[in-house]
Amino acid sequence: MSAVAFVTESSVFSASADGVLPAPLPVVGRDVRVPLVTGGDAEYAALDYAASAPCLQRVWDDVAAYLPYYGSVHRGAGYLSQLSTDLYEQSRATVAGYLDARADDVVLFTRGTTDSLNLLAAALPAGTRVFVFETEHHAALLPWRRTADVTQLPAPGSPAEAVAALDAALAASDPGTPRLVCVTGASNVTGELFPVAELAATAHRHGARIVLDAAQLAPHHKVSLAGLDVDWVAFSGHKLYAPFGAGVLAGRGDWLAEAEPYLAGGGASKTVTADAVEWNDGSARHEAGSPNVVGAYAIASACRALDEAGLEGLAAREGALLARLRAGLADIPEVRTLDLFGPESARVSVLSFVVEGWNSSRFAAALSAEYGIGVRDGLFCAHPLVRKLLGGRSDAPTECGAPDAPAGEQNLNAIRVSFGAGTPEEHLDRFVAAVRELVARGARWTYRTDGGRCVPEADPRGPVSAAALG
Repeated sequence: MSAVAFVTESSVFSASADGVLPAPLPVVGRDVRVPLVTGGDAEYAALDYAASAPCLQRVWDDVAAYLPYYGSVHRGAGYLSQLSTDLYEQSRATVAGYLDARADDVVLFTRGTTDSLNLLAAALPAGTRVFVFETEHHAALLPWRRTADVTQLPAPGSPAEAVAALDAALAASDPGTPRLVCVTGASNVTGELFPVAELAATAHRHGARIVLDAAQLAPHHKVSLAGLDVDWVAFSGHKLYAPFGAGVLAGRGDWLAEAEPYLAGGGASKTVTADAVEWNDGSARHEAGSPNVVGAYAIASACRALDEAGLEGLAAREGALLARLRAGLADIPEVRTLDLFGPESARVSVLSFVVEGWNSSRFAAALSAEYGIGVRDGLFCAHPLVRKLLGGRSDAPTECGAPDAPAGEQNLNAIRVSFGAGTPEEHLDRFVAAVRELVARGARWTYRTDGGRCVPEADPRGPVSAAALG
């Protein structure tokens, strides 16, 4: 039986002919209600998509339809094993098509973006020099330090400055050394888009290769290996509405084929004797162990759903909502949004800000406990960038119960709001109204620091526990 039989028919996005914003894509948990510290409950407003996006209903339906037929992948003689193997390899082909992969590109399933970039770092030829901007997420900033010589480029002030800085750095480097550029597609802090195609052209002009960290870009815009002319792309399923523990590294196969397997074990090995091993070729070489077929299928399902919905239409909807959000926050003088390239730069629906007179962690805690709104506070695993945007302040811990710290000490981290294809308009309207109310009136509850997190004092709801799920 072909795995195609398990594709379900959940409804997807369709653009409105009259110009009205279309409805969000159906996501699991859309109507979940959470208790408030002040009494009662509220529909949860999930505004932390940049960390993990909710599961598309379409993805959940596809996975649920497959699970009764779940079996081991590769080499199993049983019917369900053969069916699951077919599903897994079809998922690989679906992802390749979604990424406009070239004929000789390979698609590897990993645990996520961090795993993908660490895999590539482990496959670099000896002596490789890696060029990376300090604006990167730690997943793209740190893996190379273990296996390569690293040139860290300062945060650029504009897309053009990024291209010029890379051009100069590559021109000054040894052309006989293998060189790799790593760049984010969209910042996980500001949402701003980097000039990926121009950076790729610059890298290739100097004989270097380039890998694209598309963790934040892929959920919002088309990512084409061929169109952008990047050598590799990495992204995570849990940011692409498929939170089942899988990710992707796709692109050129030569360095991967020449490297030792990322993990040693079954699947990666072709023949094993007492004192020798012959490793597999192709994707199997770096996918040792039992593959996460559910995670791979979930990513493929999300790719199909986003393709059918139309990424251009989804991006247009998000752009309209982002403009509405930015306008609402601009009307609150105490709010300062963080930008790298400037307020008019192109971006996805990720926005970070600080509030004058407030500890950011306390502000985020109040949004959650008093309004049922989930955002992120901190340095967002991009410490160099956030510190730069905050004016070089330290990230030393502070007590979240003291919002009126002296100027220059109150904003040691930031607040991030992010959304996507499943976000209703009213959740963003509630968020802006809550920010305005907190700034004007203050928090209704007191907060304290516990284990590094800001939590309500004497929380009447009790500790947050998975036991609430039953």
